[in-house]
Formats: sequence, C-alpha cells, structure tokens
Amino acid sequence: MADVAAYAGVGMITVSRVLREPHRVSETLQRVVNDAIRELNYVPNLSARALASTRSGVIGVLVPSLTQVVFADVLRGIYDGVDGTDLQIQVANTRYDPLEEERLIGVFLRQKPSAMIVSGIDQTANARRMLEKAGCPVVQIMDLSPDPIDRIIGFSHEDAGRRMTEHLIEQGYTRVAFLSGWMNNRSAGRRSGYQRALAAAGLDRPGLVHSISNASLPHLADKISPATGRPMLEFATPALGRELFRRAIVAEPRLDAVFCNNDILALGVLFECVKRGIRVPEDMGIAGFNDLDFMEAAEPSLSSVRTYRYRIGHAAVAAIRDQLAGRPAGERIVDLGTEIMKRRSTDRRHVLSGQDP
Repeated sequence: MADVAAYAGVGMITVSRVLREPHRVSETLQRVVNDAIRELNYVPNLSARALASTRSGVIGVLVPSLTQVVFADVLRGIYDGVDGTDLQIQVANTRYDPLEEERLIGVFLRQKPSAMIVSGIDQTANARRMLEKAGCPVVQIMDLSPDPIDRIIGFSHEDAGRRMTEHLIEQGYTRVAFLSGWMNNRSAGRRSGYQRALAAAGLDRPGLVHSISNASLPHLADKISPATGRPMLEFATPALGRELFRRAIVAEPRLDAVFCNNDILALGVLFECVKRGIRVPEDMGIAGFNDLDFMEAAEPSLSSVRTYRYRIGHAAVAAIRDQLAGRPAGERIVDLGTEIMKRRSTDRRHVLSGQDP
C-alpha cells in the first residue's frame, strides 16, 4: 500500500479509503489511485487486513444449493446489496447437509468474516453455538423463528402452505395431495400448513403425502448418500414430479388436486396430466411453490406461492451494512411474507361455470 501511495503521490490513508470507502474519495483521486494499483499489480491481502482490522471484509454466505433458481435469486440480491462497498461475498454450498453446514461455518469463522448469512433455522446445536459466539452480524434467511441467532429475514412456510391449500379448497377440490422431493424442515413447514388447512375443512385423510422420504424410488438410489440417507444433491425434477403424481393417483384414484413443494415438481405433474388426458383445472388442480418465471408462461398457467427471494438477500445485506456502520439495523425478525398467485391451473370454479377468469 505504501508503494501504491508513493507511485500515486498520495497518502496511505487515501489509498486505504479508495479500497475500503470509495464514496469518501473524489472520482479524480480514485482514478489516480486505481491507475497506480493496476500499474503495480497490487492485490490487497485479505488475511493481513483481517489481522490489522480484526475482520476480513468478507460476508460468508451458506446456501443449500447452487443449482436451484431460488437460491440464485437470493444470491443476486446479496451481490447487489454490496455494490459500492468494500465488502466481498464468499459463497459455500451445504447441499442440505447439517453436518456439512457445521463444518463450513467453522471454516468461515476461522477467516474472521465481517458477517455471516445462513439459510434456514435448522442448524446443529454446535453450529448455532459457533454462530452465537461469532462476534459478527449473523442473518438467517428464507425462514422465520421467534428465537433467531441474531437476525432473521424470511417468511413462514407453514402459513404459505396453509393459504395455498385453502385456495384449492375454495375452488372446490376435496382430495388434495402434497408432493415433495426431500422433506427438509422448510418442506415440512409447508406440509404442516397444508395438513392444518385440510383438517380444518374436514378433508384430511391418510395416503395424500408423497415424497422421496416416504417413497421407494429405485432409480434414484445412486443419488442418496449411504452415510446420511440424504440426497447428495438437490434433484427435484419434472420427471420426479411425474413419478410422485403417478404414485399419488394410485394411492387415491379420486385425487382432484396436487400441491407441489416446488414449481419444478408442479411442471412434471402438468406433463403427466397432458400425457394421460387429464384436464387441468377441471379434473385436476395443480399448484406449486416459489413462483418461478415459467409458472405464468405454462399452458395452462400454473398457480404458485410467490416468495420474495431477491428482496430477502438484499435486505440481509442492508441489515449487515447498518450493523457494521453502527446504525440501527431494524427489527430482529423480518417477515417479508408470500403471495398466492392464483392462475388457470386452479381456477376450477370459473372453468366449470363457463365464466372467464
């Protein structure tokens, strides 16, 4: 840094501000210092910076999947949230494995991050203890809890599951199945809301829940870890949706609606209905979760629970930036809610009555 300062003809404090707080330096000085940095091929040493300032300037982010659009949207919000700051993002994939998440938390904390963002609330006891003692802001995302580690920004999966199921019941569906890939805690919350709504309407009955967890799917055996019994990767696919739907209609031949734990499964159900000549929504209602772009573009358009993934990621970084700057960071528990997107695939009342939706 001293070499850069001498080359640019400025003080070391100016170089430091250009690297850490560029908004405090004029554009002219930024240009002079950045030219010197490029000329000298200077790369800041984050480890040395961490030793000097106690924190590395890195936000550690743990997500359960790098292949799902859901978490790509979250990461987009996080990256946009650090624009114009000296904060850097470091991402790791837990692959829905609590022990892997625990290991990665230890890896991150040894690097003295400025903050941590973790998905969900189902950390192991040891992982939670480490985060509680991390000495930096910690934001849990994509879920809610009355007892967050530090702060939490997300939505209630149980409430969303209940409201979508209530919508299906309002449309006249009486035998509604719940289809899921791996039944993690967030999926279990959606299932719980679904079951509450059915029970309140007197429609709850056994044999309506189908998932990888309670189904024998031989062709997926090579994707299950023999050590943990969990998927080695997230493999909710349209093909899985089709297979789970086939099992659901065998278990309940009078089935008239399915609520899928995610949109990919819902798309698979639609494909299977087309193949079998099952009319949607007259004979079968289909609903998904997350409201990905293709849900509105499908024919018929597919109902879904809209989640605000980008906003969650962006809000997590905003709370961290406020805490690091010593500003009030707002409420510890932030519920961004969900929205029930009612489309043609569940619009049974209008279709059967001959009305336009």
